[in-house]
Amino acid sequence: SETMHRLRRDGVNLGGGEGADDGFSPDNPMREDDTVGAADWSLTALHTPGHLSNHVSLALDDTGIVFTGDTVMGWATTLVSPPEGDMAAFMATLRRLQARDDRLYLPGHGHPVADPAGMLTWQIAHREERVAQILRALAAGPADAEAIARAVYIDVDQALLPAAQRNVLATLIGLADEGRVLLMIASSLINGFA
Repeated sequence: SETMHRLRRDGVNLGGGEGADDGFSPDNPMREDDTVGAADWSLTALHTPGHLSNHVSLALDDTGIVFTGDTVMGWATTLVSPPEGDMAAFMATLRRLQARDDRLYLPGHGHPVADPAGMLTWQIAHREERVAQILRALAAGPADAEAIARAVYIDVDQALLPAAQRNVLATLIGLADEGRVLLMIASSLINGFA
């Protein structure tokens, strides 16, 4: 995202880094449409950024089965935490997966997802509702990601508020890219302004 690039360029420490392994360098990195397999099976890489910028899901060719990793989990929505996590990219990934006709997701966490279309519809609607809640919270005046998370994520265990704050930050960055909010950086805290 443009805002994420600007924040990185300006040296803003966004914290985060969950799931990123900067020391890992694969012998054979897979990119979009790369395949690996044997005589009776093949997997095709689907670049599915959002949770992480380099996240890849793997489609088991000719089966309608996708190993979704952390993009679509079997029990909840995934964490999207800047700087590696990008909510706009995550939403685009969900919509891209929605355009496919898969019959089963095998996530990295949780149970198999036997109704991918239903899960994607629910996740997209859930994220869109969170955006609406964040915008309503900002309508009351400027607030940082922590305050917004406390106002919006009233339906989650308090122990999950740090993760919720990361999702709010990712959403604010995406909304800034769309010109819907203005971000102000102060003492490496991100404040969202409506």
